[in-house]
Amino acid sequence: MSGDATNTNQDVLDQLSAYLDGELDAAESERVEQLLASDPQARDELVRLQRAWELLDRLPPSEVEASFTQTTVDMIAVAAADTAEPMPAASLPWRRWLLAGGGLVAAGLLGFVSVAALRPDPNAALLEDLPVIENLEIYRQADSIEFLRALKQENLFPPESASHVP
Repeated sequence: MSGDATNTNQDVLDQLSAYLDGELDAAESERVEQLLASDPQARDELVRLQRAWELLDRLPPSEVEASFTQTTVDMIAVAAADTAEPMPAASLPWRRWLLAGGGLVAAGLLGFVSVAALRPDPNAALLEDLPVIENLEIYRQADSIEFLRALKQENLFPPESASHVP
């Protein structure tokens, strides 16, 4: 809440400063004048800013050496050159992350393929016994394997199903 008040106070100060400098358009100037008419704190702040401007106007102008301009221009040129040069590829952090992520994906895939190739398939035995599992209800009706063998000896099974009984 105090941050909002600070921002509002700074906004008012900025508007008052721009008003004193003549930087506002007609609509903004009218809003500042309405604020000044209704808010005594804003009027006090305007008076304080006017005094500060008057004191600044009384200061003697400072003398600068000729090299000051050249030094400033040189510093701006160096800063512009630094920002204009592309960064070397090795210093781009997103490339490092991309390479690290690609390496992790490749390692994961290699591990998955290795484990899948070396580990026995747990479903292989079920696939071999699938014909028995499919006919389990039929086999449960028989009392024992000896009973099925006795039926086979009596030639009661059709020829194609005879190969299924041991």
